[in-house]
Amino acid sequence: MPISQNVYLHGNLIKHYITSGSISISSLSERTGRSIPFVTKIVNELVADGILKDDGVGLSNGGRRPARHSLVKDILYTLSVAVNQFTTRVAIVDISDHSIINEKEFALDLYHDIKTAQKLASIIKNFITQPDIDISKFLGAQVTMPGFVDTTLGINKSFLKAPQGTLVEYLSDQIGLPVFIDNDSAAIALAEQVFGDKGAGKNSMIVNLGWGVGLGMIINGQIFKGHSGFAGEFSHLALFKNGQACHCGKFGCLETEASLEAVVRKAKEGISAGSTTHLSIYEDFGADEIIKEAVKGDAFCVKIISDAAYSLGQGIAILIHLMNPETIILSGKGSVLGKIWMAPIQQALNEHCIPQLTTYVNVLVSKIGTNAQFLGGVALMAENLQYITRSPDEEQAAKAEKELVFNSAR
Repeated sequence: MPISQNVYLHGNLIKHYITSGSISISSLSERTGRSIPFVTKIVNELVADGILKDDGVGLSNGGRRPARHSLVKDILYTLSVAVNQFTTRVAIVDISDHSIINEKEFALDLYHDIKTAQKLASIIKNFITQPDIDISKFLGAQVTMPGFVDTTLGINKSFLKAPQGTLVEYLSDQIGLPVFIDNDSAAIALAEQVFGDKGAGKNSMIVNLGWGVGLGMIINGQIFKGHSGFAGEFSHLALFKNGQACHCGKFGCLETEASLEAVVRKAKEGISAGSTTHLSIYEDFGADEIIKEAVKGDAFCVKIISDAAYSLGQGIAILIHLMNPETIILSGKGSVLGKIWMAPIQQALNEHCIPQLTTYVNVLVSKIGTNAQFLGGVALMAENLQYITRSPDEEQAAKAEKELVFNSAR
């Protein structure tokens, strides 16, 4: 069954159900600035369309108890594509409760594969054309990835050059869905802000622990991307005199000491030098195997990760001195090692930070870490739903409106 046009016409209302779950009509009116009669009319239409369901009434501080509604499960999906430097994870997410319906990981090496945009399009297309997947339920696809991502132009200036047109245009044409893109660390910061267990706070730094060391910034309650949209290149602070080349072309970047790629490199160097570790049972290994053995207590793996965490702490110390955040959140793939990261990071902060600055900073491990990039895609869909249309004229008008909003905010 085609998705009701009311979903697209009133995406600015639907997004609050995506991010908050069950909401009262009065609360929705307050959040959107629309009158209660207008919101009531639209909600009733969405209930009739089978998009929203009645959740009964909520609590009241006096007077009439408010009617509440939420999205119906198994009606609307979104496709969240989490690209990193070496692999791509694709997931179908039910927007009603953010549950992952289907997920698969594919090999895609952004540094060495040729025709990466074509390969990514093929990966997504093959995934969504499986017999048991109903593409008619998909609102769109969100692709989050490393690199200098220009969300307004729809391109990635670092990776995934489209064979024709912009990356967004190319992927949308290939897979037959509206496509939105963003930087992976910015998306993870958005996920922590919207879906994080404790909430990211109004001034927070979200560190994306992955193959690189990404950074998403929340300043005064808003995702901060800087003047050109490329703020947060934490990975490429040249902090170390280690002579180690970075993918960016410089030497001694934070990424060369504190990333999962650095952890894998040092583990292989250690084994070659004769270190004893359970990693020797693997014919080959990567970050997942090191994480697994570290969690089991392998001393060699714990030591390598602890060294990386201390280096990361040196970088975080700089962030604290510059930004004075209320919260630092460790998120992304590597955050599953939270307890192992925390002690050396704190040691680095004790050694490299002025005490007055660290006293009021909370360093937390994400509760959504491994799925943060997927959820960043869901949050991105919520933000962009109002721009999805179905006619060329409407598409052009929505694009112009989005560019106007973006440019006025810069």
